[in-house]
Parts: sequence; structure tokens; C-alpha cells
Amino acid sequence: MTGERLEKATPENWMFPPEEGWTVDQVEDLELPFDWELMDGVIAVRGRTVVWHNFVRRRIERHLEDCLADPYAVLSEQCVFIDSNNSPVPDVVVFDKRGLDLFEAKYVPVEKAVLLVEVVSTGSRHDDRVRKSAMYAAAGVRNYWRVERGDDGLPEVHEFWLHKETGQYISSVDRPVHLGKLETDRPFPVAIDLASLVDL
Repeated sequence: MTGERLEKATPENWMFPPEEGWTVDQVEDLELPFDWELMDGVIAVRGRTVVWHNFVRRRIERHLEDCLADPYAVLSEQCVFIDSNNSPVPDVVVFDKRGLDLFEAKYVPVEKAVLLVEVVSTGSRHDDRVRKSAMYAAAGVRNYWRVERGDDGLPEVHEFWLHKETGQYISSVDRPVHLGKLETDRPFPVAIDLASLVDL
């Protein structure tokens, strides 16, 4: 029974990963009644998000799409393949679409990602601020935005760049935290009125 249990993750055994952790191949057909992602070989439940989070995520994706330069594409809540034990689901991913088969691709390979965005919510603060940012940096993703909810309810965007020598994220030199308006040229020119992300 143990050998059979370790072959594939199922709705009955997903919470009992093998010693070496689940792999992407073992979980790719898994259907569960909640959103999840694979982190260090463990199936991690993605918490329910609130309306503020969802508005911000959807509108950031839309703004990025309006600013896209070829050969980039943008998706929200798309699995990114880092390695056999890690396939996180960032809120937004901008990636180089060259060489990807739209009809066959199951995920975005991390080497194609040029920007990952996480919108912080109550249940994801540690992951978005520490765990995922370290994972994305180690995987070589050049740009990372962490979006926080300010005291006034407006989004604040913390912009990070990958330091080539240390392999860690450093805050954007020009403006580490974007308040009121996000203006950057990485990975391409983007300007977003942050209040518009929550303007109902």
C-alpha cells in the first residue's frame, strides 16, 4: 500500500507526501476542492482571498497587458515550474512566450518568467515576504513585486531586482516602494495609478 500511495497524489493521500516530497508529475492530475500549489514537495493550500486582493491582482494583470512589449505575455494565477518539487502559483506572471506551445503548455517554465507579482493577503504574508521571494530569487527571476495594502487601503508596490552577484533580491534603487503611482522600466516601461486598482 505504501508503494502505491507514493506513486501519485490522490484526494485521499495528498497530505502524506513521500519522504522526498511530491513531484510535479505526481500531482499534475490531482483535483482537490480548493486551490493549492506545490512548495518543497508539499501540497500547500492557497487561502481564500478577499475582494481587495482580487481586484488588485486582476487590475495589475490588465495594466501589465496594456503595457506589454513583444515577446512578453501575462497571466494571473498560473503555475510556474521551478523544479520537480516546486510549482508555485504567483498572483501574476509576466513571461517570454517564445517557444511555448499555447495548446500544450501546463505551466510557465521559471526561466521564461521575467516578473512575478504577489499580492499579500492575511494568510500569505510570510510566504510572499520571505519564502516565495527567496525561492523566486534562487530560481533567477529578475524582477519581483510584492503588493501590500497600505494603512489607507491603497496598494503599495515593493519593487525588487535580482542582484547578479549575490543572487538575492534588492530593493529598486530609484523607488523601493511605490506609493500613489507605480513607475518603472523593468521589465518594460509601466505606469499605474495605484488608486485605480481599487477604484470600484
